[in-house]
Amino acid sequence: MTVSSFLRAYAATAGLMLTLDLVWLGVVAKGFYAQEMGALLRPDVRWGAALTFYALYVAAIVVFVVAPAVERESLRRAIGLGAFFGLCAYATYDLTSLALIRDFPMRMVFVDLAWGTVLTAGASAAGYAALR
Repeated sequence: MTVSSFLRAYAATAGLMLTLDLVWLGVVAKGFYAQEMGALLRPDVRWGAALTFYALYVAAIVVFVVAPAVERESLRRAIGLGAFFGLCAYATYDLTSLALIRDFPMRMVFVDLAWGTVLTAGASAAGYAALR
């Protein structure tokens, strides 16, 4: 993958991911997370940490999902690998939190795992489409 194609895939992946995740976290599921997380939820977002996560996560999607799917010329592969990658990445947070944080909400684990799976699959498809 050339630098130019990496940047195109990165921009498309980031654009869709950020848009969908901000709508999800800020509108659709905002009340759900507030209800489930309670006092654990910060009243303000630490944007530096959030943007660092997105920058790294999108790069990982392009390297580990989009590039292999482009090599195989398979949108289905991009979606499948993206879904699996999203499940694993979100499970890292959710299952570790469930293991270590007292009263971490089980219901949130299932919702967040589903969201991470769908979000990453969609963002992976966008990255793939930018190169096709």
